[in-house]
Order: sequence, then C-alpha cells, then structure tokens
Amino acid sequence: MNDLEFVRKCCQGDKQTWDSFVEKYSRLIYNYIHSAARFSGLSLRQEDIDDIFQDTFAALSKDNFRKLKSFQAKNGCSFATWLRQVTVNLTFDFLRGLKKTVSLEEGDEGSTLKEILADSSPQIGELLQQDELLKGLKECIEVLGADDKFFVELHINRGIALEVLKGYFRISRGAIDMKKARIIERLRDCFRSKGFFKLD
Repeated sequence: MNDLEFVRKCCQGDKQTWDSFVEKYSRLIYNYIHSAARFSGLSLRQEDIDDIFQDTFAALSKDNFRKLKSFQAKNGCSFATWLRQVTVNLTFDFLRGLKKTVSLEEGDEGSTLKEILADSSPQIGELLQQDELLKGLKECIEVLGADDKFFVELHINRGIALEVLKGYFRISRGAIDMKKARIIERLRDCFRSKGFFKLD
C-alpha cells in the first residue's frame, strides 16, 4: 500500500489503519517538533512538545480528516515531506507568542522577498504597493515544489537564517545559497509571465 492509499484508508475511518498511522508517524512528528523548535532558537518544555504533538493529530483528524484528505501526493511530494510541513507550521504557530516572526512584508537580513524580486526598480516599487502583486506572489509560491515552498516558509516567512537551514536540509552552505537563488529566479520568471516585470 502506497502513502496515498494508506492516507485514504485512514480518512475512511478505518481504526486499525489509523492506529498504524499513529504508531508509524509518532516518532517522525516528535522529531519535526524538536527540529522546528531548535531552528527557531527556542527550547520547549516536554509538556509543550506533548501539546503540539496532540494538536498535530487533532488537526489531521479534525472535521472528518479534512486536513489529512488534503494530501494528494502531487509533484512527487512524499507523505513524510507533507507531514513535516504540517507539523512545523503547527509548531511555529505555537511559538509565535514566544518569538516574533516575520511576514512576507518583513524579510530577513534587511531585505524582503518583494525587494529581492523587485531588484530595486522604481517602476516595480510602485507595483509593490498593489494588492495584486501580493496575490501574484502567493500564486507563484503555490506552484513551487514542496521542498521549495518549505524553504520559502522557513527562510523568508519565518526568518530562519541560511546558515541554520543548511543543517535542516542537510546540504552545504553553497548548496543552500544556490537553492535560494534558484527559487528566487523561478519566482521572478513567474512574475514576468504574469506581467509584473518587463520581459527581457
């Protein structure tokens, strides 16, 4: 049984499959919670970790497994990768009150994603004030692969430094820099296709 079949069986309310799901992914979820907390620079009490752990399973099964049903294995995304995103997002939601996080409007290291994409162009600077561009940005991020979207979430949206992320993605600093450059270029290409940038 592949990941998608396994998930679908859980969503059908099969208790034995759900029990297997909990047993199979519990350790992975705990690891993701610990990793997210470590990369945020905060240490959590065991009771906090247990709360996030319980919240993760509650979120997956809430409203007749609505969240779990959203896993579709698209673009080669494995269930473990998808589950990592869900767990880390829930962990960051918990940490939000403990540590100020940044948004797409407030970038890391003095540069926002909008500024990076704009290349300091005055004409684009005017466009950046428009809600239309932010909507376009979200649409462009949505078509990225699972790992790339996760990178954008951690580095741009959550403000986690590249030096920290290289350990999370288990790649060198040079490779993480290349990953960022490639993602930014893909987003620029997407913007050009939407008419936000003049094509060369």
